[in-house]
Amino acid sequence: MKRALEMELRMQIDRWMIVFGRGARAFAWVLAAWLASCGGGSQIEPFQPRQIILLGDETVVLVAGGKRYGINGLDANNNIDCSQLPMWSQQLVGNFGIVLDLCNPGAATAVRGVTRGAANAKVADLDAQIAAQLAASDVTSKDLFLVMVGLNDIIERYEAGAGCGDAELSARGHLVAAQVNRLVAAGGRVILSTVHDLGLTPYAAAKNAVAPGQSALLTCLTDTFNARLRVDIVQDGRFIGLVLADDTTKAMVRNPGAFGLGNVTDAACTVAAPDCTTATLAAGATTATHLWADDRHFGPVAHNQLALAAETRARNNPF
Repeated sequence: MKRALEMELRMQIDRWMIVFGRGARAFAWVLAAWLASCGGGSQIEPFQPRQIILLGDETVVLVAGGKRYGINGLDANNNIDCSQLPMWSQQLVGNFGIVLDLCNPGAATAVRGVTRGAANAKVADLDAQIAAQLAASDVTSKDLFLVMVGLNDIIERYEAGAGCGDAELSARGHLVAAQVNRLVAAGGRVILSTVHDLGLTPYAAAKNAVAPGQSALLTCLTDTFNARLRVDIVQDGRFIGLVLADDTTKAMVRNPGAFGLGNVTDAACTVAAPDCTTATLAAGATTATHLWADDRHFGPVAHNQLALAAETRARNNPF
């Protein structure tokens, strides 16, 4: 009971930070410290992972060439620079002083950020991703796994004609939870993100323009998947930190000005992922103005918000 209450309070901290922005960060740290003092577990020393492993789909991983399914930054020679406009996972890896395997411009030899996820991956692919990591290395309490997957499953089920409350999507949400619990049972620590609200994407808007009600359906399908995932994970903040990408996108659409956004409906990119760069944006679009990079993937502002929430979890949860 106490663990479940602590986890819910920590999720409430993230919601406050989403709504009120960075100004809530100091309060979040104070409240997290108070929670630890109430017997919910505390860190004797700050958590420092020995390695960070990325699992899931293109919402959490880079692809070949350091490209991302979002907006890529360019260097002085107009080549893609993976260190610019980092994804939420990249930011978390970097904030722990760890080098990511698919973004190593300095050619560091000690690379402890490991990519196991892949673009277009679905929930069913998690098993093989985890198996590959377990085959390569033992799991310890200093191994941090970042997990985000489900975007492609939700779209697949939507395009197959699934209705609100789809049982198959609920089952897939349960499967993600089961795989996360598998990592916990092996001794690891996990930062898990829900899927962002697909009913708010340009993809949904295009479908809705043809057949009204499609945005609401995509939101319902997202909620169906996320609800099962959230309920079935181990409810213990010592092992799992939950990031609420769905709540984040809802808040950004409701109050875009609070995040400096000028457009929460249109895609910024005119070139398909992962080749979109700052040089291929729509007229008037910048990396700071648009919530969406393309019709389903979010841009740098949303990545920054998720990174903030993920770091709060990683540093405040009693890992």
